[in-house]
Amino acid sequence: MKKLIGYVGMIGLAAASMNAAASDGNWYLGGSAASYYLDSGRDLAGGDLESIDLGPQLGYLRDDGIGFELSYLTDVGGDDLDVVALSLIKMLAEDGIRPFVFGGVSRFELDGNTLEDETTEQLHFGVGLSNMLNDNWELRGDVRALYELSDNNFDGALTVGVNYHFAEPVAAAPAPVAAPEPAPEPEKRTITVRLNVEFEFDKAIVRAIYGDELEAVANAMKAHEDIDLVLEGHTDSRGTDAYNQKLSERRAAAVKAKLTEMYGIPAGRISTVGYGESRPIADNATDEGRERNRRVIGEMSYSEIVVE
Repeated sequence: MKKLIGYVGMIGLAAASMNAAASDGNWYLGGSAASYYLDSGRDLAGGDLESIDLGPQLGYLRDDGIGFELSYLTDVGGDDLDVVALSLIKMLAEDGIRPFVFGGVSRFELDGNTLEDETTEQLHFGVGLSNMLNDNWELRGDVRALYELSDNNFDGALTVGVNYHFAEPVAAAPAPVAAPEPAPEPEKRTITVRLNVEFEFDKAIVRAIYGDELEAVANAMKAHEDIDLVLEGHTDSRGTDAYNQKLSERRAAAVKAKLTEMYGIPAGRISTVGYGESRPIADNATDEGRERNRRVIGEMSYSEIVVE
């Protein structure tokens, strides 16, 4: 046992020197329970040895997730096993349930049903999970493998523990005073009004069914006096090019007349142009296509401020 106490002292000095170079972090103190499964080569009868150990641990964890831990475990039943271990720990996450890896050295003092009483050094490494229950209390568990340097024995252990972290409470920052939100920029929206008047074959008469479209265009022009309107006349492909050119011009003029005479739009704000049969939008081989091509179209766009 004197050797064991001396070994604890050496590890404590190593831990203190490691902390001297550590960044900001916190100390913790806790306790663990471990179940050791020892290599059968240690037993006279060739069987597996098991040991349940309890003990304290002291550690330091830096803010970057790197830390060290010194632990001492002693047997509470079965084989007489005492273990001192020094581990270097690396947390792999900052919040929530944090996985971690670790490795280090252990010293075993084993008495009982073995080939001889043993005091041996082990290399150990493992993985585990840590969960901070609140700002101070941590619940932790790991699985580890151990390799005896002198006799090539391989051991294993399962460990669970609880630690208390001596972290200083962080003073709550004063609630920031919210700056008044700037008034939202008024939304500007582009409005487009389209006019599409279709004509019967070989006619330039504006039918009454287009009254709503004409009224919408007229109201927009009254509200926005800086916008002018261009009317484009078109025909289908039946007839000569020259005849269709004149017919497209008459159709555009007929729509202009409706806007000026019925809705009071100044004639100077409306211009007309005829394209004859040169700009079809549908197939002139069908009745439906020709009907769509006999048209006058116009379009005007303007911007409005939208008030929610």
